[in-house]
Amino acid sequence: MILMKGNRDRERIRLAYKGVLLFGVVSLFGDIIYEGARGVAPTYLDFLGASALVVGFAFGLGEFLGYGLRLLSGLLADTTRAYWLFFFLGYILLLSIPLIGFTSAWELVVALILVERVAKALRSPARDTLLSVISREVGSGKAFGLHELLDQVGAVLGPGIVAFMLFTTSNNYFYTFTSLFLPYLLLLAAIFTVYSKLKRYTIVAGGTDAKPVEKLGQGKGLSIEFKVYTLAVALNTMGLIHISLILYRASETMIPWIVSALYLLVQAVDAASALFSGYMYDKYGRKVLLTPFILSVFPSVMAVLGGQPFILTAALTFGFIYGMQESIYRAAVSDLTPVRWRGTAYGIFNAIYGLGFLLSGSIYGYFIKNNLVALSVVFAVSMQAIASTLLIKSISQE
Repeated sequence: MILMKGNRDRERIRLAYKGVLLFGVVSLFGDIIYEGARGVAPTYLDFLGASALVVGFAFGLGEFLGYGLRLLSGLLADTTRAYWLFFFLGYILLLSIPLIGFTSAWELVVALILVERVAKALRSPARDTLLSVISREVGSGKAFGLHELLDQVGAVLGPGIVAFMLFTTSNNYFYTFTSLFLPYLLLLAAIFTVYSKLKRYTIVAGGTDAKPVEKLGQGKGLSIEFKVYTLAVALNTMGLIHISLILYRASETMIPWIVSALYLLVQAVDAASALFSGYMYDKYGRKVLLTPFILSVFPSVMAVLGGQPFILTAALTFGFIYGMQESIYRAAVSDLTPVRWRGTAYGIFNAIYGLGFLLSGSIYGYFIKNNLVALSVVFAVSMQAIASTLLIKSISQE
């Protein structure tokens, strides 16, 4: 009897790891497609005649949609229990990326980029829910860590593939974007494989967790610390230039394949930063966030100044900051909210975070278009000074 129980336990653990790896492969192909495109889209828009203001607003709006709509899509997925439907729809809509190669109108390119961001908002809550269910036997930390590793492999491979295509085709955008049909077909095969192998193991019931971390009755709502912290992050993000504008500036002095290679470096720095900052956060707490807040001044100013040395420094610094945003910024939300309100808290946080990038893209796009260097310095320093003050206040209220 004990032997049979041990065999069943090993089988459940094996299945859990298999599920995590399958979901990770899906994310890997997805990242190859959209991260590859994000490394070349600003350059392509510049080639088509779009201004810095258009690029900044388009990518800022994309971030707002990609983060803000997660609150709605997560709520709909929970209400309908149609997690697999949102999962499929969110990945199938990635078709918008290779289709960019067939248009030479910047307005249509922007529309297709926005479709991709909406697709990410649709799939992310559902995918994470399915992943959390299939991975219960191995622990969420290991599961999401392994998934993120495969996700980041795709985030590095995508810009690498795009840079290679631009280099070998003499910067032909049609061949570069349409080459992403191949990983898209592999993505479709992967998502259908995941569905066929794991559907019966990922039925999400409406009951409560068997081992709750905290009683649902605890917590009276969102704390003042969370609200102050969220406002601080909003101003920090609003004062940080988006990577799309850094790449747009790079396209003015660098050939397209080098711009994509630069984005590959940004992704590599992002990955290393996320791992390092996670360790530092666990050791020192939210005071670690002062580092990315203060550093956010530098890429914003350097990108507006322009010139290859400044652009390179701005891109790599942005990668370091963004790695921290993607990891410990969200870890802080978990520390500041009770389990009962955490889904709502993350929804609000993501929406405000995306709104920050929408405003950032529009403001810095305007600065670059009109060469307002002095004003960009004042704005960047002011935003991060206020954001840092609010962050310190949220820490002091612990």
